[in-house]
Amino acid sequence: MADKRLFLLDAYALIFRAYYALIRSPRVTSTGKNTNAQFGFTSALTDLIKKENPSHLAVVFDTAAPTERHTEFEAYKANRQETPEDLKAAIPDIKRIIQGFSIPVMECDGYEADDVIGALAYQAADKGYEVFMVTPDKDYGQLVRDNIFMYKPGYQGGDVEILGVKEVCEKWDVARVDQVIDMLGLMGDAVDNIPGIAGVGQKTAAKLLKEYDTLENILENAANIKGKLGEKVAAGKEDAIISKKLATIITDVPVEFHEEDFSLSEWNREELETVFGELEFKTLGKRILGEGFNPNVTTTVATDLFGEPLEQKGSAKKVTKVEEPKIVKTQTIETTEHDYQLINDETGAKKLVADMLQQKEVAFDTETTGLDAHQEDIIGMSFCWEKGKAYYVALPNDREAAIKFLQLFQPAFDKKDILWIGQNIKYDMTILKWYGFELKGKIFDTMLAHYVIEPEGKRSMDMLSLKYLNYEPVSIETLIGKKGKNQKSMRDVPVEQVKEYAGEDADITFQLKKAFDPMLDTMEVRGVFSEVENPLIPVLLDMEYEGVGLDTDFLNNYSKELEGDIKKAEESVYNQAGVRFNLASPKQLGEVLFDKMKLDEKAKKTKSGQYSTSEDVLQKLRDKHQIVDDILTFRELSKLKSTYVDALPNMINPRTGRIHTNFNQAIAVTGRLSSINPNLQNIPIKTDRGREVRKAFVPRDNGWLLLSADYSQIELRIVAAISGDEAMMNAFKENKDIHTATAARVYGVEETDVTKDMRRAAKAVNFGIIYGQTAFGLAGSLGISRTEAKEIIDNYFLQYPGIKKYMDDTINYAREHGYVKTIKGRKRYLADITSSNQTVRGYAERNAINSPIQGTAAEMIKLAMIRVHDDLKKSSLNARMILQVHDELVFDVPEKEVDQLKELVVTGMEAALPLPNDVPVNAEAGFGENWLVAH
Repeated sequence: MADKRLFLLDAYALIFRAYYALIRSPRVTSTGKNTNAQFGFTSALTDLIKKENPSHLAVVFDTAAPTERHTEFEAYKANRQETPEDLKAAIPDIKRIIQGFSIPVMECDGYEADDVIGALAYQAADKGYEVFMVTPDKDYGQLVRDNIFMYKPGYQGGDVEILGVKEVCEKWDVARVDQVIDMLGLMGDAVDNIPGIAGVGQKTAAKLLKEYDTLENILENAANIKGKLGEKVAAGKEDAIISKKLATIITDVPVEFHEEDFSLSEWNREELETVFGELEFKTLGKRILGEGFNPNVTTTVATDLFGEPLEQKGSAKKVTKVEEPKIVKTQTIETTEHDYQLINDETGAKKLVADMLQQKEVAFDTETTGLDAHQEDIIGMSFCWEKGKAYYVALPNDREAAIKFLQLFQPAFDKKDILWIGQNIKYDMTILKWYGFELKGKIFDTMLAHYVIEPEGKRSMDMLSLKYLNYEPVSIETLIGKKGKNQKSMRDVPVEQVKEYAGEDADITFQLKKAFDPMLDTMEVRGVFSEVENPLIPVLLDMEYEGVGLDTDFLNNYSKELEGDIKKAEESVYNQAGVRFNLASPKQLGEVLFDKMKLDEKAKKTKSGQYSTSEDVLQKLRDKHQIVDDILTFRELSKLKSTYVDALPNMINPRTGRIHTNFNQAIAVTGRLSSINPNLQNIPIKTDRGREVRKAFVPRDNGWLLLSADYSQIELRIVAAISGDEAMMNAFKENKDIHTATAARVYGVEETDVTKDMRRAAKAVNFGIIYGQTAFGLAGSLGISRTEAKEIIDNYFLQYPGIKKYMDDTINYAREHGYVKTIKGRKRYLADITSSNQTVRGYAERNAINSPIQGTAAEMIKLAMIRVHDDLKKSSLNARMILQVHDELVFDVPEKEVDQLKELVVTGMEAALPLPNDVPVNAEAGFGENWLVAH
């Protein structure tokens, strides 16, 4: 039977799942088109084909035509949310992709997809096929037979669940699969607005079916059913009958299973290349079509975000919705006329420098042996100040010889009235700094310019070139190959090839500056670029260059201590379980907790035989057995040991003996900085054992200390300031504890009578409200009833009406303009703010409320860093800023300079960005022999 396997895909069920799985981190093309649904569905389809190797396959869609269910019951599916606009727009693309795979698209007016799938499944099974109905929809259980299965794809990479007759009966707690329809008739289905019998759920329905076998028998025996339940059954008779009819999948559908039509055949590669190119599925396209994938169509947009020409200037338009820019198909340009010259001797270098000194703007790029700016060698640099014309300077391999050659460029590097243009110029400046050189002129980073113009999405130079210049640059992989042990160094590439590649980089960067510069004004974001992001580059450069000290002896000792505690927790688990097993195996752990120890009788297995033992699951079981605490301890300490304690010493730079992280400016949409290699912003702080890791971060030398300074309640102060709420502003002006003050107002008591629980609840609301917290969420976090949570939130808004007004006004502003903005003018575009789908719109509304707050907080700390950095350079202090972690700055400081530095830093932080309505900004500083003590 293995050669006769038919898979029938419930299109919309899978497309909706794919779309919502990516809603928090949407995939957006260079034209602003959301491709969540297309990407997710294509990935799921190709993964299924690869994993299951079906012989026959079809994708089944609903149509817009009404069905008998709609005509007989007007309310059928009436409570479903509107389909998101992005998802509607994805359907034609998805159908093209399916057809590109030579897979039939099935649909039939007057019938739903599950009807068509049911009909095809029965016909195919009769012909000896093993049939798999690919859907997460539980209603399909009624169709399962000996040769027909439900195939439920795992959610976001989870395990696939295959349900036969036995599994369906177990899941529904029924004796036969046809009773699934009776169950749905009794309990209804809120998703499809099938009413069922009011007050009857799955457990009650299963109990009734065990006694009376069918829905009809239950209704006939309503008078014999005791108590309130009998009354409910009698009263709900009509709803139950119509519900069963609505839930019954029709298998008498005018479609036929002709085997040859459903057989997998050769793909239409040309069609797939075209649609993958339009959707910018570069990596996915190569994974599916192989290395030969090279789409002959690209999308070109010669417009700004509002569809206006790039050269147009003036104020940004007010719109009710951010429209997708118009897509124009063009042939990719493979080559353009250019003149890239090689400079590899002193005469050529001196002439180049002389020419460069006459320029006001020069695009600049370096070629290096790798990606770590703190360890790699420079092999060359390129310059451009005229479109199509660039110079590549090849440097000697010997470091000292390279430095000597670079000294020829010192006059240009020292010139203060040259504007240096770069794409991620911090990297190039860092490379130069390790060689002892510094750019004294002003800088313009095209990556950051694009970041403030269009905060979401990718911004690699190749992508920006395609979008704004209609040009596809030479890929680095064509020179050095793909990542892996066989990848070459740029040093191994012939210099003529490097010249072409490097010259093109500088040329494109120069042209991108010309495109972005006017857009900074058109989009009204020049302020945040020129006052916040661009001036921060040298600050971050110096911080990364300085690095931070690490006490490896402490970490080695702490690793041994953790090893002992991990072993102790592990042995405790085995003793309580009465069996030894692999505690790191979720499968084995699930069997011990739920099969052997019976900690949760309701825990269910997937087809793979594995229970979930995620932290959320375990947290709910903590009160049931001490073993759960020991398991959580084992996990926390194991992660702490492997991720930080054992890993950090391996990340020390051999040149300096210090840790050098890389701060990313252009990642978070809100403007927050992020840190990688290593991520020093993620060092644990919430648990005692996690905080211990901070002891490993130490001053650079004897006689030095670490100083830590951070803002006090900065996001809430920003809320008070921009909302103008009198009560909250006054609490900060009077220097009150904001959570105690909030608790007193919400609970209607004096501040002196506020209990710890009251303050805890107030704190949860203070921080939760600005992140869109609901009564349901608050109830869960505080362990209180939803009714009590709702009362707290209602009282909160009564006491702080200005905050409620801010939330409403901000959402209305976003609907009118298509974006929200921070105090400094950073914009967050919200294309879904007017979506007719409540879930999608709600997510956009929460972002609308929160982004101005988070974004302003991010700008405040960035402005503080710029100011403190400048003040330190002007002072005689030797202290250095070395870390930024959200609202905190960390400094290396000689003991004798601590008091001076503390005053300089606190003053700089508090004055960096004055808040509206004179809401005070407070910063506090501490110091000590390590980061934990300083904090």
